[in-house]
Amino acid sequence: MSIYIDRRKNRVTLKTRRTMYVFEMLFGKYPIHLYYGAIKSTQGIEYVKKSKSFSATYSDERFYPDTVASELPLFGSGDYRATALKLRSMETGSDVTYFIYKSMRKFKGRFSPDGLPCADADENTETLELTLTDEVTGAILRLYYTVFPESDVISRYFVLENRGKADLRIEKAMPLSLDIDGDERDMISFYGEWAHERHIQRQPLMRGNQRIFSRRGSSSHHFSPFMMVTDKKATEERGEAYAFNFVWSGNWLGEVETDQTHNTRVLLGLGDECFNYLLKSGESFASPEAVMTYSAKGIGRASRNMHRFVRAHILPRDKFPCRPVVLNSWEAFFFNIDAERMEAFGAEAAKCGMDMVVMDDGWFGKRVNDKAGLGDWYANPDRFPDGLAPFVRRVKKNGIKFGIWIEPEMVNPDSELFRAHPEYILSAPGRRQLESRTQYVLDMANPEVLDYLKCAFAKTLGNVDIDYIKWDMNRNMTEVYSPSLPPERQGEAAYRYMLGVYDLFRWFNENFPNVMIENCSGGGGRYDLGMMKYSTQIWASDNTSPIHRTFIQHGSTFGFPTSVMSCHVGNHKGCIEDARKLDYRFRVAMNGPLGYEFDVLSVSDRVKNTISEQIKEYRTYEELILRGEFFRLLDPSACGRYAYYFADSEADASEFLLSFLQNEGDESERTFKLKLLAADASADYVDTISGEGFSGAQLKKGITVKSDKDGEYARTWHFVRK
Repeated sequence: MSIYIDRRKNRVTLKTRRTMYVFEMLFGKYPIHLYYGAIKSTQGIEYVKKSKSFSATYSDERFYPDTVASELPLFGSGDYRATALKLRSMETGSDVTYFIYKSMRKFKGRFSPDGLPCADADENTETLELTLTDEVTGAILRLYYTVFPESDVISRYFVLENRGKADLRIEKAMPLSLDIDGDERDMISFYGEWAHERHIQRQPLMRGNQRIFSRRGSSSHHFSPFMMVTDKKATEERGEAYAFNFVWSGNWLGEVETDQTHNTRVLLGLGDECFNYLLKSGESFASPEAVMTYSAKGIGRASRNMHRFVRAHILPRDKFPCRPVVLNSWEAFFFNIDAERMEAFGAEAAKCGMDMVVMDDGWFGKRVNDKAGLGDWYANPDRFPDGLAPFVRRVKKNGIKFGIWIEPEMVNPDSELFRAHPEYILSAPGRRQLESRTQYVLDMANPEVLDYLKCAFAKTLGNVDIDYIKWDMNRNMTEVYSPSLPPERQGEAAYRYMLGVYDLFRWFNENFPNVMIENCSGGGGRYDLGMMKYSTQIWASDNTSPIHRTFIQHGSTFGFPTSVMSCHVGNHKGCIEDARKLDYRFRVAMNGPLGYEFDVLSVSDRVKNTISEQIKEYRTYEELILRGEFFRLLDPSACGRYAYYFADSEADASEFLLSFLQNEGDESERTFKLKLLAADASADYVDTISGEGFSGAQLKKGITVKSDKDGEYARTWHFVRK
């Protein structure tokens, strides 16, 4: 049992394997937060009344909304800090938002809102439903807490029902709100841009409100809906860390605010700038799900909690016994593809031991460059004269799987689709239309657009024996106005767009049940839990430079498991013919599901043989890489070196894969000590690569490695308990 209700005290305690979350209904009305942290006795966990000058109160209650730790801070209710929910009555214009506790219940499993991605329940999952009411508007709010005990994760989401006579407008919706004691803390979040995604920034909390966000219609390359709040001295192994994530792929807002009581408030959700929603009488609205975890033993454990949660409750089932090692055509040929070239490409890939060849952009409509053809989802007859199905059969005769690239959400002005249906794009009345990459954004909030796409892909791919789809999305939204929605609902356009995208993902998964989907948005522009719900892995970045990839991959592991992080070996400036550089690129890419991006038809036999051996080595460690516990050791931004290891257990492990990666030359040849904290001190281990033996105590104390003076350098150890 994970949820304990004390009805005498109107108190709720949520428990996971290592954490405890406590709140109560003050005066039987107000849900107030009491504790979130390591499991301990509930004695002494009590509400302490705080008052401050200029804090408002009801005269009969002496309750100060501006100083209390609230489970659901409401706009206009006397709490002047950042709030989680703001509603406006369309009858009176009032935006005073006020709900009081009505009832609670718990149940096995979870409530799963229609149309939204959310975490799957298992036999241990329990949910608390907290019902609150607003007597003035007639609205009912059902706030859900779902507990995933084995992952040490709790999720929050809500359903708002308008049972009054007047319409309401939701002007801010933040399903996750947490008040944390103390404000002497740091905030960790991602920053970046296209080709430089998910770099880590850590900064002390300041007085006031700090925001990370996306207004781009996607979770974005620039920020990510993941963040942490930690002790100032928290390290990978020590100190408190709270981590937060959002099961959503569109616009979002994360806020961290310190207040006059020296506490910290964290909110995560849809925000108040790129979202508002008209809730007519009789309608209901469900928020996306946000998740949180707590670690008393450092930042690394908080990350591992998230990793376990995503693997167990978010990711779709694997479609193949093992992840396919793919060879993608993009960096080999760009748009210059045809049936003959791709058949030869696939045949040579099979000889190298690769599992799948992926045909990227350039196969459909008049798509011979990036200026035409998007939206016309039929095979280019000049490039594939007998169609896709016979061509794919010929490719697969070599014993290799076949994948194909699509970009369903976009259209070129020079396309049959746009000429026939210019009303199918996001476009604001009377405004000039911005282009990006010679593309417009289709109105995925429009059911007609979804019907067109489903019919087009069913016709073109329905009889083709494909195994994999790479789903791309290569521009951000502008002119966010849906011609399919009435004026009063235009604030919902970006939100309904994402619902349409998720609908199409579900359609693909239902109609192509054995096809694996890899998500991409110009690389890592939608690297989020919403996309991970429907796609087995995500193209982490369009940048395959190994030096840049160490930063991108290091950052990604803070919030997401390595099993989703598609890592490819590229051929920058012909470096693949250099044995040392090829080895370095492979060892960088061995941080997640492996793939390659180069012209296999033009490289030497030596390179092909080397790649064949690399794939065999990767298969030896694949289970650890995809499902092992991940430990970060060196931050590449701090020392130019990246080191990490995988273990088959978080403590007393029997197998490790340790990697040391050096981005640049080092004349001083510095040494680094790499500690394997998950080792069993009483056991003995052997490195299967070198044959050298080590005690568990030695591994816990640290392996000493010397950097190399000659530039890019990598080393791997594989320790197995004797």
